[in-house]
Amino acid sequence: MNGILGRGKYVVSEILIPRELCERRLKTTPEKVVDLNIKKNLIGTMVAGGLRSANAHYANMLLAFYLATGQDAANIIEGSQGIVHAEVRDGDLYFSCTLPNLIMGSVGNGKGIEFVEDNLKALGCKEDREPGENARRLAAICAATVLCGELSLMAAQTNPGELMESHLKMER
Repeated sequence: MNGILGRGKYVVSEILIPRELCERRLKTTPEKVVDLNIKKNLIGTMVAGGLRSANAHYANMLLAFYLATGQDAANIIEGSQGIVHAEVRDGDLYFSCTLPNLIMGSVGNGKGIEFVEDNLKALGCKEDREPGENARRLAAICAATVLCGELSLMAAQTNPGELMESHLKMER
């Protein structure tokens, strides 16, 4: 039922990255990211039997975000469902992440912890707003975080050895 009706917030984060910036900062091309997305996320997920999902690792960013903001980490199951879309638009990279089931809030159980409250305040999600607006803001920030992580991983995976090298450099 959650797949049909949804659960939580439905959020789409998207970005258009100029080719020059893609090549200079991400060390890849729009075409390579699009090709990898088709092969890894779309075809790879289909071959693996995935349903309602085609992404590289939404769950990784969600876990960190959920723990930092006092969310129920068990909601990663629904939250990590979603689809990455990439295409070349006039030579630039259009990249989006759809997250149809982000279950989160800025009040309630798990929110009274000092570091959680500090994080929610830093994100601007403890303001005096209309009911639900802080939670909607939090969901948008979460989706942007997921997009950044997906884009970073996808760009790294277009360059053989880069992901392993970065893990060796930065892992614990």
